[in-house]
Amino acid sequence: MAVSAVVQDGKLVESAAQASASSAAGKNSTTNVPKGYDKDAFLQLLVAQMKYQDPLEPTDNSEYITQYATFSQVEQIQNMAASTELSRASGMVGKTVEVTTEDADGAAKVIEGVVEFVKYENNKAFVSIQGELYAASDVTAVVDETYSSAFAIANAFANSMNSLPSMADLTLDDEETIETLRAGFNALTPYQQSFIDSSYSDLLKAYVERMAEMKEDAAKSKAAREAEQSSEEGTEADNEVQATDGDI
Repeated sequence: MAVSAVVQDGKLVESAAQASASSAAGKNSTTNVPKGYDKDAFLQLLVAQMKYQDPLEPTDNSEYITQYATFSQVEQIQNMAASTELSRASGMVGKTVEVTTEDADGAAKVIEGVVEFVKYENNKAFVSIQGELYAASDVTAVVDETYSSAFAIANAFANSMNSLPSMADLTLDDEETIETLRAGFNALTPYQQSFIDSSYSDLLKAYVERMAEMKEDAAKSKAAREAEQSSEEGTEADNEVQATDGDI
């Protein structure tokens, strides 16, 4: 899969994926060997150097051997690094990762997503996230699923708490919502609860206590009304009895 280009206002705009791929193609993690400068290119230069050397002052053969041996060692290191990078990238498949790259303006940009597959090109490993290719070397974090889930739950809980009415506007109609939040919070594991800011858990506790007070006040008011109603009914019954006693 090639990294797609984006055209905006008639101009070619470099996406974050393109910037990541371009950066990976242009850098070498182990040496300063120019791009495309492999063993074959080295041998061609070596032959040219031997061909055009001064016959009166020929270069010592040991120098050529040393240069070739050095380049072979560098190439082995490069191959080993490439193999390690591919192995590392392959282990990311199916996991949520964070990629730090640059946008068209050169500003740092963090992209998070699940690695769909790994592609290997020109001794470089690329990870596919939402259909875009990014250099595996730009992956700055691998996010654990348990962590990601707990983080999402904490965000959902915070949004639910923020949608509650103020304490002054709380009514008995909000009892079900308060109870659902309380039960949901208590059902979380200690690890999941640790992602929720203590201010939200303290606020929920205050809501639960306030709701209990409101229910108690409502129960007392109902009992008082029932007692008053019962007293009025008793007075009316007494009056009816008195009226009956006076009849002929």
